[in-house]
Amino acid sequence: MAWLLTSVRGAVGYRLRTLGSLMARHSQQSAFVHNDGPLKGIKVLDLTRILAGPYTSMILGDLGAEIIKIERPGHGDDTRAWGPPFVNNESTYFLSINRNKKSVVVDLKRPEGAEIVKKLAASCDVLIENYLPGNLNQYGLNYENLRQTIPGIIYCSITGYGPDGPYGDRPGYDVIASGIGGLMHITGPKDGDPCKVGIPATDIATGLYASTSIIAALFEKQKSGIGQKIDCNLLNTQMAMLSYVAAAYLNAGVDWQRWGTAHGSIVPYQSFKTKDSYVVIGAGNNSHFQQLCKIMQLDNLADDPRFKTNDLRVKYRIELLEILSERFQQTTTKEWLELLKGCGFPYGPINTIGQALNDPQVKHNGLIQSVKNANSDTIDIIGPAVTFSESRNEIRSPPPILGQHTKEVLKAELGLDDHSIDSLHKENIVYSAERN
Repeated sequence: MAWLLTSVRGAVGYRLRTLGSLMARHSQQSAFVHNDGPLKGIKVLDLTRILAGPYTSMILGDLGAEIIKIERPGHGDDTRAWGPPFVNNESTYFLSINRNKKSVVVDLKRPEGAEIVKKLAASCDVLIENYLPGNLNQYGLNYENLRQTIPGIIYCSITGYGPDGPYGDRPGYDVIASGIGGLMHITGPKDGDPCKVGIPATDIATGLYASTSIIAALFEKQKSGIGQKIDCNLLNTQMAMLSYVAAAYLNAGVDWQRWGTAHGSIVPYQSFKTKDSYVVIGAGNNSHFQQLCKIMQLDNLADDPRFKTNDLRVKYRIELLEILSERFQQTTTKEWLELLKGCGFPYGPINTIGQALNDPQVKHNGLIQSVKNANSDTIDIIGPAVTFSESRNEIRSPPPILGQHTKEVLKAELGLDDHSIDSLHKENIVYSAERN
């Protein structure tokens, strides 16, 4: 343990000395665009797998942080096997959320492996984990233990339901949290069964909450000089996402129902079947509704006393939607989009995934990017959604193959030589895809 404690103390002092100047540099305005991301210099030890955790670290990596992804021997992150589809035995699920990361394979169940990860934690600013509450205690990697030697660590735990309570020991998946949290109850056809959202929205939103919380904690550390623990969980995220739906129940006793693509408080605000596909309309106020009626050559509707205001349109929803639906089905989606061009309210088609990825605005925004991994496979992925005027938020490296960076990281962070790393590899404590 002496080698570990000496290294930890030295690393902690260094991280505390450099973080303040690093944050100050990032907070200053610049007259030019940096080649680096705003989080360059921040190191993150990523002990997560599946989606919410890897999505968190991906966001931080896009922003320039160095992400050291710890994976288990043999299989790595579970999502590497979540397919088909695959690209050269790597699932597209994994490829979508693990760019800008370094893969380091360590067997945490071996005492030597746990010590390696502790030492890596001492060289990092942030640790993210999504184990069941209490499971990291056996490896000495829980917050209470690490903070004794690494007081500056920002430790983010992502769980299904929280660190304790009635569900504290349960594993959590997006679809379960969305069921418990009410999202599935309000999702689906009006008279149909509850449905899951087409993407794991609760997982993704948890990643967004976690990443912003980590950044906030880094700035708090600039002021206080100490780290802290952040608890994020899928259930809390889902409950927070209920927003006005929860407010309606809490303050007016209204238990929201499933509306399909429609809205409980705004009409018309939904998709309509056209002659050949679907179009989505969002007439959010009286002026929008009047414009829609004019475009559809239904001027009489705008003057109908049943539809003069939004609350009346909500009251006479069935009658109004019957008229609009009949009219929309008389013309193709392409023709409707041409007629709606230039109107003052939101509208659009319901695209397939292929149509969405080839949408002219999506192409203009440059979201789809191609990268080559260590196997020389070309991978197309959706890049960061946000751009900065003065710094970079971008794909810097492709999703890693399993153990691609084990040797690099153990050399750079722990000072191990080739012989030591090869010995650890032969003893199955670590795995390195690069043995040269």
